[in-house]
Amino acid sequence: MTVNPELILLACATYLFAGTIKGMVGIGLPTASIGILSQFTNPRIAIALVVFPILISNAWQMYREGQVLQTVKRYWVFAVCLMVVLGAMTAVTSRIDTNVLILILGAVIVLFSATSLMTLPPQLPPRFDRAAQIIAGSLAGAIGGLTAIWSPPMVIYLLSRRVEKDEFVRVTGLLIFLGGIPLCIGFWQAGLFTGDISLLSLGLIVPTLIGFSLGEVIRRRLDAQRFRTAVLVMFLLMGLNLVRKAVFS
Repeated sequence: MTVNPELILLACATYLFAGTIKGMVGIGLPTASIGILSQFTNPRIAIALVVFPILISNAWQMYREGQVLQTVKRYWVFAVCLMVVLGAMTAVTSRIDTNVLILILGAVIVLFSATSLMTLPPQLPPRFDRAAQIIAGSLAGAIGGLTAIWSPPMVIYLLSRRVEKDEFVRVTGLLIFLGGIPLCIGFWQAGLFTGDISLLSLGLIVPTLIGFSLGEVIRRRLDAQRFRTAVLVMFLLMGLNLVRKAVFS
């Protein structure tokens, strides 16, 4: 995997935009960054670059929101299932044909967009919470290990639990951060995380955090719901385009 000046400039602009989205709505960094970069470069490069921005931006989000220990106690089952399955699945990513990977990536982005745009799923009774965390966490890990995007099952689970907005931001920050740890280790072991890619991923922390801060400012001044809807529609179109590329290539 080679890094050239054009990729660096494109990646910096992409992560500035993706960080802005995350600062506004709390999620969407990997979906935006991987979705955009996969239109122009090898999807394995796009997936590998997201590792350090995921870790640092969500660590920052956790710090800003607080109540980390309480959140861990509440969602540790989901976190364990996510991390174990995700770590195991990263070994598969390097072996999948590029067109198949693009198809999976596009389908996951479409799923994320559609589930985020849809009305609330049925409410989950508290007695089924443990089982739901096991199922959703494992499914999120399987998807995340392949694509570095594990939001769809997580979002569906949290919506079914009817969590409040602040808790939603806290939980997503924690689960995305924890999932980023086995993602980093797994990609390194699979040979996807080379020296040049890891250095560029580290450098992309800067535009990500600048965008995150900008997004927080925008969130206080604009209608965040309209912006979120517009972003999700954009994600949906990007995902459909990736599916088109995979099917007709």
